Amino acid sequence: MISSALEMRDISKNFGAVKALSHFTIALKPGEIHALVGENGAGKSTLIKIMTGVHPPTSGEIIVNNRPITFKNTQDARDLGIVAIYQEPMVFPDLDVIENIFISDKKSGAFVNRRKMRSDAQTLMQRLGLSFDLERDARSLTLAEQQTVEIARALSMDAKVIVMDEPTASLSAHEARQLRNIAKTLKAEGVAVVYISHRLEEVFEIADRVTVLRDGQFISTRDIGDVTTDSLISEMVGREVGEFFARVPSKARDNVRLRVFNLAREGVFESISFDVRAGEILCMAGLIGARRTDVALSIFGIAPATSGEIEVAGKKVNIQTPRQAMKLGIAYVSEDRRKLGLLLPMPIFANASLATLDRYISPWGILKRKAELSMAETFRERLNIRAPSVTTNVSDLSGGNQQKVMLAKWLNMRPGILIFDEPTRGIDVGAKAEVHKIIHDFAAEGGSVLLISSDLPEVLALADRVLVMREGRQMGIFDGDSATQLSIMNYATGQNITREVA
Repeated sequence: MISSALEMRDISKNFGAVKALSHFTIALKPGEIHALVGENGAGKSTLIKIMTGVHPPTSGEIIVNNRPITFKNTQDARDLGIVAIYQEPMVFPDLDVIENIFISDKKSGAFVNRRKMRSDAQTLMQRLGLSFDLERDARSLTLAEQQTVEIARALSMDAKVIVMDEPTASLSAHEARQLRNIAKTLKAEGVAVVYISHRLEEVFEIADRVTVLRDGQFISTRDIGDVTTDSLISEMVGREVGEFFARVPSKARDNVRLRVFNLAREGVFESISFDVRAGEILCMAGLIGARRTDVALSIFGIAPATSGEIEVAGKKVNIQTPRQAMKLGIAYVSEDRRKLGLLLPMPIFANASLATLDRYISPWGILKRKAELSMAETFRERLNIRAPSVTTNVSDLSGGNQQKVMLAKWLNMRPGILIFDEPTRGIDVGAKAEVHKIIHDFAAEGGSVLLISSDLPEVLALADRVLVMREGRQMGIFDGDSATQLSIMNYATGQNITREVA
C-alpha cells in the first residue's frame, strides 16, 4: 500500500556557495491539498523545480511509489505523474484547446485520431466541471482558461501530483474561486495537490495541511485546523505579527497637490472627482472591472481623458503623455512589474535609472556609470533590496525585491505624486510590510499617494481616505478612520451587504 504520492527526504540544493534549500523533508498524500507557504526567496521555487525534475538535488532522496527516484529531466517527472502549473500558463497560442491538451501525449503513435482526442478532451473538461469551445486557439483564452487547459493536460498524462504555483495571483475573484473548486475536484479524484499562494485566506479555505519554509529551511508541517493566520505569518517571517498592518495616523498637509474634477474617458469611466493633499494617501477601492487603473492611466498620460480637469499644485494641466506627467512630478508604479515596470534581463542599476537616465549622461553623451551604480547602491540599502549586488539581473530576484527595484526607479525621480497600482500583488507578507513602510515614509516626507488596491486589509491599513469605484463610476469617498470592509464593499457592489466581508 502506497502511503504517500511523493516524498522528499532531507533535500538540500546549493547553487555554488548559495544554499537555496537545506535538509528539507515533505510527504504528499494522495487526495490532499497541501499548501506550501513562505516569503519570496524562502526556497519554494527551488523545491518545486527539484520536485518536477528541473534541478537535481545536491543531496537527499525523492521517493515515488516507495522507491528512490532520480529525475534526469522534467519528462522523467511527468512520466511518473508529477506536473507543475505555473502562474503564467505555458500553452501554444496557435494550437487549439484539444491540441494543447494532448501535445505531450506519447501514446497516440504516428497517426492522430482527432475524433478520439476531442471526445477525451470533453471528458477531461467535464471532470473539471468546465465547458468551453475546444476548437478555439489558445491565444483567445483568458488566463484562467489557459490554466484549466494545463490542468486538463496534466490529467491526460494521469497526473498523481499537481503543483499549482500562485495560480490565482492574476485572476478575478470569480476566476480564482473557480480554480480553487478545480483544486478540490482534483483532491476528490485522489490527486495530491501542492498549492502555493501568498493569499493566506485561500490556504485556509482549501488546504488540508500546510508546510512553512523560511530561508531555505523547513519550519513546520501541520493540519490546517492547527494553525492561525498569525501563527503562519510569524513562522514565515521569523517574528511576531505585531503591528504589521496597523493603521498609521495621517500627516496630510493643507495644500492640495493633485485635483481631479469630472474626469472622464468616453466609454470607460465618467465623473471622477477627488483631490490628494501633500502627505496624504488616497486609496481607490473596487472590484475587478471598476476601472480604477484606467483613471490612473489617464492621469499619467498613457490613455488621456476625453473630458474633465486635472490640476497639479493648483495649476490646470493638460497631460497627454507620460513624459508630460513626469515633468509635473507624477510617477506611476504599474501593477504589472514584469511587462510594464521593469526590464527583467537587465541589472538592478540599469532598471533603477530608467526613469531618470538623462541625469547619468554627460554633455558628451557618455554614460556616467559610477554615479548610476552609486545611486542604485543607495536604494539597495534604503529599500532593503535583497541581492548580492546592484549588478544582479532583475530576473534573478524574488517578486518582492523586483517590486522594490521598480519603486527605486520612480523614487529616484523624486516625484511629488506617486500612483501605486496594486503595489503588493504577488509578494509575500514580509515584503508587503516593507512596501507599506516605503509608502508611509514617502507620504510622511510630504509626498502625495494615489493607491489602487484590491486588498481590503491593505486599503484599511494605508488609507487616509478611500474612494470607491464601480463599473467606471465614483460611488463615494470615506474617511480612512471610519471606513470598514463592509462599507467599502457595500458601495463597490452597489447593493446592501448584511455581514462583514472576511
